[in-house]
Amino acid sequence: MSTHPEGAHGALRRAREWTVRSWPLWEMPRRLVAAVLVVEATALGLVVAVATRTPLPDGTQVLHTALLAGLGLLHTEAAIGVERIRRRATAGGSHANLSSVWTFAGALVLPPVCAAAVAVVVHLHVWARTGRPRVPLYRGAYSTATIVLACLAAAGVVALLGRGLSAAGLPGIVLALGVYTTINNGLVAGAVAMSAPQPDLARVLGDWDDNLLEVATLSLGALTAVAVLVNPWLVLLALPPLLVLHRAVLVKHLEEAASTDGKTGLLNAAAWHARAEQVLRRGGRRQGPGAVLVLDLDHFKTVNDTHGHLAGDRVLAAVAGALRGEVREQDLVGRFGGEEFVVMLGGAGPAEFEAVAERIRRRVADLRVEMPTPDGPLTVSGLTVSIGGALSPDEGADLRTLLQIADTALYAAKRGGRNAVRMGVPVPAPPPVVPLHPIGRPPDPT
Repeated sequence: MSTHPEGAHGALRRAREWTVRSWPLWEMPRRLVAAVLVVEATALGLVVAVATRTPLPDGTQVLHTALLAGLGLLHTEAAIGVERIRRRATAGGSHANLSSVWTFAGALVLPPVCAAAVAVVVHLHVWARTGRPRVPLYRGAYSTATIVLACLAAAGVVALLGRGLSAAGLPGIVLALGVYTTINNGLVAGAVAMSAPQPDLARVLGDWDDNLLEVATLSLGALTAVAVLVNPWLVLLALPPLLVLHRAVLVKHLEEAASTDGKTGLLNAAAWHARAEQVLRRGGRRQGPGAVLVLDLDHFKTVNDTHGHLAGDRVLAAVAGALRGEVREQDLVGRFGGEEFVVMLGGAGPAEFEAVAERIRRRVADLRVEMPTPDGPLTVSGLTVSIGGALSPDEGADLRTLLQIADTALYAAKRGGRNAVRMGVPVPAPPPVVPLHPIGRPPDPT
């Protein structure tokens, strides 16, 4: 019998969790661990080197440092409510971090060490209030290190072009903004690329909206820096537009959540219909006729009955990934519900259209979906899919007609033994009706 009470065992277990060997950092690939530690050590080393070679900040600089750091903390606290709503709506998405307003402003008007201090205080507070425990500490520390390096580089640009922001002028601000963005985004993108077996360029670089939001935030930071020099009280005017930006991001993500299927990340049925109608109306003349594929997983109920609905959800997500991998970025992929999916290909000819469908069928047949279970690892394989397609004629066709043709072809594939592709044929338009003479004969043309 153990002589240790349960409380002592719990304390020992918690103590082990804080030992160095148990850090989540060591679970990453070695090359990524090395890169993270090099970046963090470089940031720390540069701060120490700069601190030993520059004079101590004067009273005004200390006050400006405290002002920017304090407003950064206040900004995080004021935006927490909006961010919680956004994360719930986007199934735990990351925090929309707009704190570069304060860190970039610090890089422009503060001594480099003070700018680094603002970055550390603000970003670790963001991690503590919005990331912990969902985001490991090493990721928060790495993000902070990238911001510190960006601040040091931007401050170096200002110092190189003149003594202070006024001497650097607008060209200096623009150059500092570019350097700040390049270093921060480059280091983050590099870590993302190294952590993914097959890096997705779009995921690494982010979309246009995210990059434009970052530029807008940095521009507001530049205006904040100017306000610090003119009248520090004017800096308070940066808070209202920042909170409005948070709400704008919330609205954007709510719109995305409303149009996205939660299990697969594809467009839901309503969103797919709306966008497909737009493609047919706008793109038909420019890109050529569109094409529609309707897909249905064969015997999917067996997966749910044998392995459970959680395994079924994993299978649906894997099939969705296979569909996205076989079509172009501009093609529309959606989930119609259950185990049925739909794809619209823009500007696809008959040969290309059928080739894409065959690639999808083969890729689904080759899928091996691996997942952990209480009884050990589980692999689901042997999946098949039946596909029906419809190609829009040159004179165009409405979406409802294309879906009916593709659905009929799908059931032909099912009846033919499943795991097959069938192409539907558009029904020709009926000939025009010639009005008859009242006595049953065509009217006399004269």
